[in-house]
Amino acid sequence: MNQESGTAGRWTPSPLLLASGAVHLGAALAAAGLWPRSQLLGPNWTRLPAQDGIAARVAITIDDGPEPDVTPQVLARLEEYRACATFFCVGERVLRYPDLAQEIVRRGHAVENHSQRHRRNFSLLGPTGMSTEISRAQESIFHVTGSRPRFFRAPAGLRNPFLDPVLVRLKLRLASWTRRGFDTVNGDPDAVLRRLANPLQTGDILLLHDGHAARSRSGKPVILEVLPRLLDALNAKGLTPVTLRSALA
Repeated sequence: MNQESGTAGRWTPSPLLLASGAVHLGAALAAAGLWPRSQLLGPNWTRLPAQDGIAARVAITIDDGPEPDVTPQVLARLEEYRACATFFCVGERVLRYPDLAQEIVRRGHAVENHSQRHRRNFSLLGPTGMSTEISRAQESIFHVTGSRPRFFRAPAGLRNPFLDPVLVRLKLRLASWTRRGFDTVNGDPDAVLRRLANPLQTGDILLLHDGHAARSRSGKPVILEVLPRLLDALNAKGLTPVTLRSALA
């Protein structure tokens, strides 16, 4: 009680406390941006949404291409298994290899947005920089394939609070993954497969790379050794690979 007025006093936080709160909030947002599967900065697909009457589906997603030395072989392996995949492509690489991007779509796969240049500092960009990177990739992919991406994946999965408003404006959904193989840094096919397939469950979104792929001991891009084994494991589990687009309500 206020002794002079007889009324209850109102607590006012000190400037130091306000500053401390702002610092902790900033740290929390930064941590969320460094956690690719986080939902704290906006909607984020880490699994396929459940759909009535449809089960036993997974999504294989393949990042950083198209890559002329790798992507055609990936497409051939997918075709052998009659499997569909989602390719998160870099816009400038789509412009550089238009025939390959068109071939991805022609074979029934989806090409989605992985930014225009795959900048390592993407998560440090402001709203204008992010908008430019994503919008340019949208136009590059549409120009080459005739289809506008419906999903976006940030380079390395890292982002900041500016991203979600950009995606809403461009009518894009953010997609990360359930599990990734770390196949850009690990050339051991057994280790990559264990990360992806232990365990396999319906609704999984799995991440591999055709661009920036690590090399196995045999000198091959590791995705080429892992993908057939992964597809065999999916078949054994009765799981069907589908594109992310097919899971849209």
